[in-house]
Amino acid sequence: MLTDSSQTAVGDFALLGLLQLVSPALPIGAFAWSQGLESAFELGWVNNEEELGEWLEGVLEDGLTRCELPLLARVQQAWADRDASVIAEWNDWLHATRETAELTDEDIRLGAALVRLLGSLELLPDDGLLPESPGYVTLFAWAAHMRRVPARQTLLGFAWAWLENQLAVACKAMPLGHTAAQRLTERLRPKLVMAVDNALQKEDDELGPVLPGLALGSALHETQYSRLFRS
Repeated sequence: MLTDSSQTAVGDFALLGLLQLVSPALPIGAFAWSQGLESAFELGWVNNEEELGEWLEGVLEDGLTRCELPLLARVQQAWADRDASVIAEWNDWLHATRETAELTDEDIRLGAALVRLLGSLELLPDDGLLPESPGYVTLFAWAAHMRRVPARQTLLGFAWAWLENQLAVACKAMPLGHTAAQRLTERLRPKLVMAVDNALQKEDDELGPVLPGLALGSALHETQYSRLFRS
């Protein structure tokens, strides 16, 4: 039985491990991808702070809440159960939901980068558990499991990292001022909590992103003349 001080230490280490995982300094190249947002700027769908907030709320509600977040909870539990077949099944499911080459490439490349990083830290899972072409979400769930991060905090951390990356993209490409970015952070922080609440209640047959605009923008980005980002 853990003492109060032991439980506190485990919680502290888990929190620090999560902060490490969601840090922009994590060397996996996430900063290079805009997830279709650069196209939304180019096409005139997002032109200012208010429209950016609406876009992000839509992606959060119809994308992350229905896809990445509930998947994280499932895969993290599968890692805890050491169930290779379930891990592979959800990893393949996620690849199947990526509607463009760029979105697929992003998930695979970030996953491969996280594999290399975890390998250098001697934190990769045992042979036989890692699926073929593991995606970023799959590896994020493994790293959170290894750090003993509770599932709810794993989802919150992932959503926070997504929001920070999207706002960093906007600051570079809109441009969006840093003060405006902080206003959007304040606006969307409660939405992240609501998204996690909703994601944890989703049944398997309710999963799947509904983001036709993002998919169209991502497809058009492949032929965009001038680009700062890879998606």
